[in-house]
Amino acid sequence: MSAAPLQIGLLLFPNLTQLDLTGPLQVLTRIPGATVHLVAKRLEPVPSDTVLRLLPTISCADCPQLDVICVPGGAGADDLLGDEETLTFLRRQAKGARFVTSVCTGALVLGAAGLLRGYRATTHWSAIQHLSAFGAIPTPGRVCIDRNRITGGGVTAGIDFALTLAALLTDQTTAEAIQLALEYNPAPPFDAGSPERAPAAVVALLEQRMVAARQRRGDAVSRAAARLTAQPSPAQA
Repeated sequence: MSAAPLQIGLLLFPNLTQLDLTGPLQVLTRIPGATVHLVAKRLEPVPSDTVLRLLPTISCADCPQLDVICVPGGAGADDLLGDEETLTFLRRQAKGARFVTSVCTGALVLGAAGLLRGYRATTHWSAIQHLSAFGAIPTPGRVCIDRNRITGGGVTAGIDFALTLAALLTDQTTAEAIQLALEYNPAPPFDAGSPERAPAAVVALLEQRMVAARQRRGDAVSRAAARLTAQPSPAQA
């Protein structure tokens, strides 16, 4: 009898950063025998943070138990920090999932669900300081693995995350074959991909542009952390 297919679900929500989703999606759909779901509250197009709209394949209510649940990030993730319907869905899936994962600020959503207490985790460099509000241990890096929690850094790190996950779900040769098929061989034209390496003027420019968004996120984290403190901790895998 053949093994049951891997069930992988990526969460959709309004104003997500599409590359947080589509980078891993391109990798994970190439895993042999995997069934990949795009999960949302309703089966209607979901606007991303670009002109691209994303079409869910299944609703949260109809979603089967997943082997992997993944939450992408983006400005819309801030709204999920107080979305009890979504947080309840994640808690329910986490109980039976083999891996509970995120990309970018999707880690804050896992944190708001109480799923990162006592776990090392990473996220976008501009938000990593917020992880401790949810009892997580901030760990800078492209990919962070702690037991069955796997978190990716900001945006493009989602591809590194997905290849790492593919190797864990199958083997390194399969993951390397996916990497080769995608010709994932990054050679960026500028050395400005992290605040440690980008020119100081570029860091200052981006920091100034992000002031309002970071304030909004900080407020959302504070509210979510206060609610979480009043709740019992979910069982940790």
